[in-house]
Formats: sequence, C-alpha cells, structure tokens
Amino acid sequence: MRTIQPIFLLLAIIGLSACDRHSSHSGADANTVVNTATDIVTNDIVINDSTPTPTDITHFDAVVDGDSPSAFKTIKAALDAAPSDDATRYRILIKAGRYNEKLNIERANIEITGEGAGSTIIYFDAHAANSRSYRADNWGTPGSATVSINSVDVYLADLTIENTYDFLTNDGKQARNDPDAVADSQAVALLLDARSDRVSVNRVTLNGYQDTLFVHGNRAYFYQSTISGNVDFIFGQGTVVFEKSTIISRPRNSNFAEGEIHSFITAPSTNIARAHGLTFLDCTLTREQGVPDGSITLGRPWHPTTDFPDGRYADPDAIGKAVFIRTFMDSHINVQGWSSMPGTARDGTKSRIFTPEESRFFEYQSAGPGAAINAQRPQLTDEQAVDYSLEKIFLDWNPQRRVSRVRN
Repeated sequence: MRTIQPIFLLLAIIGLSACDRHSSHSGADANTVVNTATDIVTNDIVINDSTPTPTDITHFDAVVDGDSPSAFKTIKAALDAAPSDDATRYRILIKAGRYNEKLNIERANIEITGEGAGSTIIYFDAHAANSRSYRADNWGTPGSATVSINSVDVYLADLTIENTYDFLTNDGKQARNDPDAVADSQAVALLLDARSDRVSVNRVTLNGYQDTLFVHGNRAYFYQSTISGNVDFIFGQGTVVFEKSTIISRPRNSNFAEGEIHSFITAPSTNIARAHGLTFLDCTLTREQGVPDGSITLGRPWHPTTDFPDGRYADPDAIGKAVFIRTFMDSHINVQGWSSMPGTARDGTKSRIFTPEESRFFEYQSAGPGAAINAQRPQLTDEQAVDYSLEKIFLDWNPQRRVSRVRN
C-alpha cells in the first residue's frame, strides 16, 4: 500500500477521558484507499511510493495506547504533551481501541490518525439537555459534541467519532408523550466550532442520530468519509465539501402516517454573503434497515434564532445553501427532494415557515432510484456546475487528501 509523507501539527485539548483497549466495533469502516499517488496533493506534498511506512511509530510525535512504555493512555494526555509552539505540526497516532473521551481542540496544527475507522473509536454519551455546562454560552447542542474543533489546520484520518446517546429510546418516549422523555435530545458527534477553518477529514466515520455533524465554523473538507444520522444530521453555516463520501440515513422510533417525511439529511444555515455552503461531490446517499422508501428529504433551511437590536427571531440572512453534485440517491429519498422548516417569528412563536424556494438548494446529475427532476428539485446548469470545484469553493486553501495510513 502507498503511504504518505508525514506532516507535523500541534494543538491543545480539554476533555474527559477513559479508554477500553482493543474492543470491536460494529460501525462502518471508511478505509477506502486511493490507488493513484498522483491524485493526491497535500499542501505541496505529493504522495508517492518512496514515503515512509505510516505505521512506524517513529514518524509520529505521540502514540496513544501503544505497546511502548512511553505511549500515552488517553488522547487528552497526548494532546496535553504537545509543545507550546504551534508553528510546528504535532502528529498523534491512536492505536486500535475504544476511547471514552470528550475532547475540545483549541490549538492549531494538529494531526490525529487512527488505525482505521473500524478499529480506532472515540465515543461519548451526551445530549443537549445535559451539556450546557460545557460551554460559556450554555448552548447544549454544541456542548454535547464528542469532539469539538475550534482552531485551524486540523487533520483527522482513519478513525470513528460517535455520540452514543440513546436517541432511539428517547424518540419512542417522545412519541408516547412519556414525561421522562428528554426534550432537547440533539447529540453531536463532531463540532467544527466558530473559529475552525481549514479542517481536513479523511476516511473518518461519524455516528449519531440527530445533529451528528455541526459545521458551525468556516472551511472544512471530508474525503472518503461516512456520516450517519437521522434528523438534520449535517447542519450549520460552514463552507464544507463532502467528496466521495457515504451519507447514511438511520431510522426513527416514532409514529408516522403513511407517506409522511421521517427525517432530513441537511439543515444549512449559510449566511447569504457566503457563496457556498454544504456541497456534496460524487457521494452516495444510502440508509439503514428500517428507513422506508420516500421517507427522507435532502434537507431543510435552518434559520437560527438570533438576538437582534429589535428582538430575538430567526436570522433572515441565513439563506441556507446545499448542493448535491453527481450523487447516487437510494430510494429512501423522497421525490419532492426538500422540506420546509419552522423558525422563530418576531412575536416569539415558531410560526415562520421557511421554504425550499426561499433557500439555495440545488442538484446536478443526481442518479439512482431517489433521483428526480421536477419543479421542487432545482438543477444547476452545466455552466453553473463549473463553480463547484475545490479551487473555487476553498479559494486559497488546498485541503489535505491522502492515501490510507492503514495496512491491508
């Protein structure tokens, strides 16, 4: 297998930690290998067959849970050991195992590599209702994240990040009006927070249900990755590209009328000043067992409730943008394509309904049984599609995209 030129990175992290070593995991493994070295360029470094073997721990600055006596037992401990000079990248290898940690990456220039998405798993159980204390703003949804990134030039590869909150049990309680049901059950796996930028994610699996991936920052790139969830599970204001990735819709545990929409893949809140929001290139939209045909839409427009000088209401400038280009769509995708979403009106009620027609939702060359062209599913022209290259979306940033570090 081809390997990569190592890159130095650096960060600091705050978190809770424990580790179960060498346990199995049932999540999907996203370790697809790029076979052409010339396809891969990482910030002026071209991958070729002469690069050193990545599993040689001498090419990392820290190893977590390895056999060496000098290995760190937790990810947090390895991050805390990073040098203070963040001009040099700090590289961490996380050996196979399950790591029960809640991590907050605040420092720049860090590389975290696992031994495969099916082998290296970072997980934590939290939801919005019990996570307000993790943030100064008391916002529980981002506070619930298993891993939070609030810095620049971060690279993640070959691992899984999960929020293990039992959403399905709570979903059933809500359907029965059980008084023990949790009202705020959002549970984020990965948060790209407001100051995040230039985040590259390769062959990483993100598992959750509602709000799996919160892209609250700036630019990010996901390559050959897998993201699973059900309600609005890829959402936020960020400029994010998902390339050659698999998006898995998971079932609900609630009651739905025949033909009713169960869930929504995206919920972009892109500011109107941003030309790009959530862009999917050559991806696959699939589902777990229990998700009916026609029960999922591609997304709905999220206008976050925001404080303004004249009151608190849905942000009128959050004109969400989501674009699916050359995406395979299975039959769980509804023919209407997109959904509306309620937002906070000026009187404080959730009576303002934001529609797909008010948003920036487009497709181009969709394929599969869930693909359709109709009045509810706007299509890009060939001329417009040219504007969705990585160069035009990310401008002066060349995201990292690399062959797998994991041996077959």
